[in-house]
Amino acid sequence: MELVDILRWTASISGMIAAVMVALNAGAKITGWGFVLFSGSSIVWVAASLLDGNNPLAIQNIVLLGINLFGIYRYLLRKPKAGNAA
Repeated sequence: MELVDILRWTASISGMIAAVMVALNAGAKITGWGFVLFSGSSIVWVAASLLDGNNPLAIQNIVLLGINLFGIYRYLLRKPKAGNAA
């Protein structure tokens, strides 16, 4: 198995696990860690797609990385205002 195949499988499996974590709606911490895993998946997808010369997939995952970083901020870093839930 080549490096790019390992990267693709790693990104794919971690993305599926992250999707389950976010979809479970099991609380802010689980959702936040799902976004951490999504971020890692996006980084690996960018690496794999650049190695493959698949620029559209790389650009898509750069954008998704930004969205996932916002999810990390929202669910793990931001302090909720008094009386408000995350």
